[in-house]
Amino acid sequence: MNIEVKDLYYTYPAGVKALLGVSLTIKTGEQVAIVGQNGSGKTTLVKHLNGLLQPTSGSVLIGDWDTKKVSVAKMARRVGYVFQNPDEQLFCRTVGEEIAFGPRNFGFDAQKTESMVNDALQLVELSDKKDTNPYDLSSTWRKMVALASIISMDTECVILDEPTTGQDAANVARIAHVVSELQKRGKTVITITHDIDFCAENFERVIALSKGQVLLDGPAGIVLGKEKILAQTYVDPPQLTRLGKRLGLRKTVRNQEEFLTAIKKLIL
Repeated sequence: MNIEVKDLYYTYPAGVKALLGVSLTIKTGEQVAIVGQNGSGKTTLVKHLNGLLQPTSGSVLIGDWDTKKVSVAKMARRVGYVFQNPDEQLFCRTVGEEIAFGPRNFGFDAQKTESMVNDALQLVELSDKKDTNPYDLSSTWRKMVALASIISMDTECVILDEPTTGQDAANVARIAHVVSELQKRGKTVITITHDIDFCAENFERVIALSKGQVLLDGPAGIVLGKEKILAQTYVDPPQLTRLGKRLGLRKTVRNQEEFLTAIKKLIL
């Protein structure tokens, strides 16, 4: 299920022009990070992918579905959206009920629903909190409940809006594990993030937006090396990437493993 965004323009009712002719293709199973300063159009763009926003002009195709012609409720079967603030999407009395809501709403039978719920609970390490009220959990764990509630719906595409904001190191590692597992399952994962290290370590493609337009789009190892261009949208490459550039490493490094490998080659 490819995602096709064609010459997408969007103007908010107040007159703010948020997207100015965005065109891109995201293929099935890709792991894509969208970066850029506040107001660059990141959230506006991804809200077009599940129909929460409709193009002022242009089109968005999710597989063979045109978002202008398909309801948001139906679009939820293909695109799951994890909001930045989990409190915006949690409403059930227990964690288990929250995670089961999506599968039940889709009409899954009891056996499949239970299987999907247990899988999601295990993946985000919430199995021991199934009977807990989400609002008795810390905001860190509520984030995981929101994530699990989307995983259980088994959508082909999962969108993560600023998944690491306010999260401790342990939970960032859990989220990274979830991204890796979804990739193994062939899911398309798209994230909006200001956490450039999380982006570099977990996503193979990076799209940089600036003032409603695509500034850069390509493999993370190439895009994150474009320091001067990224600066136009106030994005700094990861510290190791910048250090590698200063040391004269030929390859753009994104993480510790790549950095150490490049250093060894330089020494030898």
